[in-house]
Order: sequence, then C-alpha cells, then structure tokens
Amino acid sequence: MSIIDGRITGFTVYPLAFSDPPLLNAAGVHEPLALRTVVRLEAGDVVAWGEGRGDALPPDVVPALEAELLGLDVFATSRIESVVDGVLRRLRPDLGAQARLMTFAPIEVAALDAQGKLLGRPVSELLGGALRDRVDYSAYLFFKWAGHIGADDDEWGAALDPDGIVAQAERMIDRYGFRSIKLKAGALHPDVEVASLLALAEAFPGLPRRIDPNGAWTHDTALDVARRLDGVLEYLEDPVLGIDGMSRVHAETGLPLATNMCVVETEHILPAVRSDAVQILLSDHHYWGGLRRTKELAAICEATGMGVSMHSNSHLGISLAAMTHVAAAIPNLAYACDTHYPWNRADDVVPDGGIEIVDGAVTVPTGPGLGVEVDPGRVEELHERFVRSGRGARNDGDYMRRGDPAFTDALPRY
Repeated sequence: MSIIDGRITGFTVYPLAFSDPPLLNAAGVHEPLALRTVVRLEAGDVVAWGEGRGDALPPDVVPALEAELLGLDVFATSRIESVVDGVLRRLRPDLGAQARLMTFAPIEVAALDAQGKLLGRPVSELLGGALRDRVDYSAYLFFKWAGHIGADDDEWGAALDPDGIVAQAERMIDRYGFRSIKLKAGALHPDVEVASLLALAEAFPGLPRRIDPNGAWTHDTALDVARRLDGVLEYLEDPVLGIDGMSRVHAETGLPLATNMCVVETEHILPAVRSDAVQILLSDHHYWGGLRRTKELAAICEATGMGVSMHSNSHLGISLAAMTHVAAAIPNLAYACDTHYPWNRADDVVPDGGIEIVDGAVTVPTGPGLGVEVDPGRVEELHERFVRSGRGARNDGDYMRRGDPAFTDALPRY
C-alpha cells in the first residue's frame, strides 16, 4: 500500500479587504472594508485554503511560521498546532492562548482541506462524517445606514426603525429562504429594538427569533426587554456583560441565554455552568482553534447540558464551507447557525454559485476537502485592496464617530 505524501511544500498568507455595508452594532458601525486572512497551503500538486479573522496571523510571525511549517505533514495537525504555538510563544509572548488558537485555526482548516483533497474525501468525513445533508442558517438582520459616509445608498438601503427592519427581513428571506431570524441590537435605543422585534414577530409568526445587543444593556434594561419580549424569543444573546451578569439575568427571567462573549475559552466553561449563566454556547472555529476543537467544544456542551450553535462575523465562502462541514458533523447542533455571508458574498473568493443558501440552508459539500473552488486571482485582487487601504484592524467606533462625534463605545450603553 502506497503512503500518501502530505508534506507541506508551500505556505502563503494573504490579508484581504472586501466590501462591507454600514451595519450598526454596539461597537459602532462597520467600515467600508472588512478584513480577513486567507491561508494557502501546498502539498505537492494539491492547493488548499483556510480563512481566519483579519488579525489571525500577525505579519511579523509569518516568515517564521513558513520556515517551521514547510516539510510538516498536513495530516499531523497536532504537530502543526504545537509548532504554531511555539513560534508565537517565542516571537509574540504578549499573545494569550486565544490569540494563539486564532492563528492556528485557518492553518488547520487549510490542512484539513489538503487532507481531503489528497484522500478524495470531504472535510466532514475527516471530522467523523456528516449527520445532516444541509445546515440551517439564520437571517442576520442589522440596523444600518442607507450607505457609507460620502457614498451613494447601497442596494439594501436604510433600516433604522421597525418598518426598515421588516423590509430588510422580507428581502433577505425572499432571496435566501431563511427559516429563523436574528436581530443585531445594542445599536439603537432598546425601545426601537424591542418594537422591531415585535414587528418581526407579527410579520413572520412562524419563525424562531433571537436578539443580540452584545452586552450593551444594563441589568435593569435586560430585565425590561425580557419582560416585553416574553414568549417572542427563541433565546436572548449576550444581553449583559460577563458570566455573573448573565447568571443574574437568567435567574430572574428564566429566559435561555446564548453567548459568544463571556465564554470564549475553555477556562470560562466551568464557571458558566456552575452559575447557570449560559444555556446556548455559540461556537466559532476562528477563535476556538479550528474545526476539531469545535467538535470537542460541542461534546463539552452536551456533557454540561448546554445547547450549541455557531457565531459569525463578516466572512467569505471559505469560512462558510468550513462552518458547514463542522456543523454537519456535530450531533447536538440544535439551532440555526449565524452567518454574515449575504452581506459579503459579492466580494467572495469562491466563484459565484460555489456556495448557495437555499431554503435557509447550505448543502454540505461532498467534493474533496472543503468542496469549494477558490479563485486565486480574486484572492490577489482582495489582497491588493488590503495593501492599498493601509488598514490593519477593524474599528467600528472610530468610523461611527466620523458621523457622530459624541458616540462612545463604552458598555453598557442603555
């Protein structure tokens, strides 16, 4: 029997910048360009891809990572993680454990993509096999400006009141068939956000609904919102900051609470379980350390009685494919996952039609690896846009202050 040669022969990192609408949130408003990091791994003739957060791979460590990773086997992901961790501990001792996992995550996804292509198997099978053919995603609604500062209105237009949010939902559901709804809150006064959620409940009576203010509310505001939305919500996401704050809100309302803010490392899980602060954990392979760690996290959730779903930030199709593969392989995934993809797909590095959301779900790719093609020319184009932009980090607060100099991103706000 021949042994497959999975040695890494190429490692390239591409910081990317792509178009993002002016979506409002507790931190401010999305800037015209969103940032992501794409990793290209080569193993002989195989080219594989991974995608991470914009700050996933610090540029000052990339040459050292390349030197250490070349020659390693793409099947030896534990060894790859150890090498990445060692490089970061040596060159960037200021980085904490989560930042090191964020660096490894897109590399792990690329390694799994390479493994699948070498074996002729989809990534979901490398994770234990798909338990569902399709993965449900939620319509992710935002209050938003009509267009960016100094620019024309975009195709979605403004959504600054209940009518605007319902119109946005109608358009998104008509286009993608979503069967659940999430509203990003913490941007406007809670009265407007509650009214918008109630309007959505009236317009779409059969769809599960969530609201996420990213910790922008005080304890009293969270209790008031929970009272006014009694019987309307599937769950409430991060109404207040911190495990202790979440525990108090749940104890006083009985409402299921979800988080991607107060439980973001394994050391947070036990305190959250002991205080009954979180009933649904929103995993995110980009900062939990990849797809296999996400599966492990789901097993921990099952053992501790927490539900599990998936968090999202502005992303491209490589991430959506990776999210879909791991979600398909998680037995206890009980809620539709989040995705920003409808807001960002126009600039995708996966060619048009490579990933489609139909009836609110993505069909699990069955081709080798991630099962999607990546356009290298498009990657180069978005990398050049990043270089020209001169940007290195996202700052929603500073951009908001260009339109509202009095804005503060200090939380809680209401």
